[in-house]
Amino acid sequence: MEHLTKLQWSWMNALNSKRLTTLLDRFDTLEEAVKHLTPDLLRELGLKEETALLILNRLDEFDEAMYQTELKKRDLRLIAIDEDEYPPLLKQIPDAPVFLYVRGNLKVLGDPCIALVGAREMSEYGRRVVSHLIPPLVAAGVVTVSGLAYGIDAEVARETLRIGGPTVAVLGHGLGMIYPKAHAKLADEIVKAGGLLLSEFPLDIQPDQYTFPARNRIIAGLSLGTVVVEAAEGSGSLITADLALDYNRDVFAVPGQLFDPNYRGCHQLISRGQAKLITDASEILTELGVVSPTLPLGDRPTFVAGSEEETKIFGSLSTMPQSLDDLVVKSKLDAAAANATLTILELKGVVRNVGAGQWVRA
Repeated sequence: MEHLTKLQWSWMNALNSKRLTTLLDRFDTLEEAVKHLTPDLLRELGLKEETALLILNRLDEFDEAMYQTELKKRDLRLIAIDEDEYPPLLKQIPDAPVFLYVRGNLKVLGDPCIALVGAREMSEYGRRVVSHLIPPLVAAGVVTVSGLAYGIDAEVARETLRIGGPTVAVLGHGLGMIYPKAHAKLADEIVKAGGLLLSEFPLDIQPDQYTFPARNRIIAGLSLGTVVVEAAEGSGSLITADLALDYNRDVFAVPGQLFDPNYRGCHQLISRGQAKLITDASEILTELGVVSPTLPLGDRPTFVAGSEEETKIFGSLSTMPQSLDDLVVKSKLDAAAANATLTILELKGVVRNVGAGQWVRA
């Protein structure tokens, strides 16, 4: 996809996976499709007339040079679903976003990601749960994912940063702003600490009742599992949990006091068999198959690559067990070179074989 076309279509904010497939089937490329964009075509794609006219107006108003300048000023990149950098786990969901705006370290999505979501009006118990779960998850090499909202979301980000781990914040609006404004500094801290900010929306899109549920599907789609830390009945966190179930991902829920309304949503998930009751991070890691490092964070061996092959293999590994075949594909080395490099790295103490030919970072 040409860069200009990518910018145009993302700016119009009109595409989803189904519409993309329809357009490519008809026009072969989005470059050709944009030449034939009319109200009739947009209505055929399932858009209301008012929305179709709004999209065409946005296309008329699009200023490539100005938009490029704004993206550069905010240190943002735009990634399309057909690019290699697009998160592979997110691409698996049926309603994967066609475009992603990212700020920060996209490589963190190569490590195991776990979403932790919950109430905006966080209780002290919810705060304690976050501080109980996050340190062992970070020590296991997990990247936490949340929505940067008030309450549990922000606490997840802060606790992850406090422990020294990377975190991902998915925003329900364009990255031309941070909502809530009070979390702008936290957003900057996430990026500075090697984490990531991510949104599917063009820069000027404001948060509303539709953007947050859309945001929730990305949180669920990026993650191996979703932990509902604290949720009342009808909570938005339950939308994320439902989406994770739809994507065949694991859902976990923390129990609370029987009469606490802030935990009715958690208890419903557990009682319906939709979520696994958890009281400790080890239960999450065991269920998802994430192998914890054998050494505390501060005592891990420092990795200094002795060759290009070592850099490629180490960069392909995470705390999720992978076979030699998986590493050959990811590193683009042949099997003999990959196997020899793994042996060297094992002797250096920075990788280990966890059995059945599966490898992880130490």
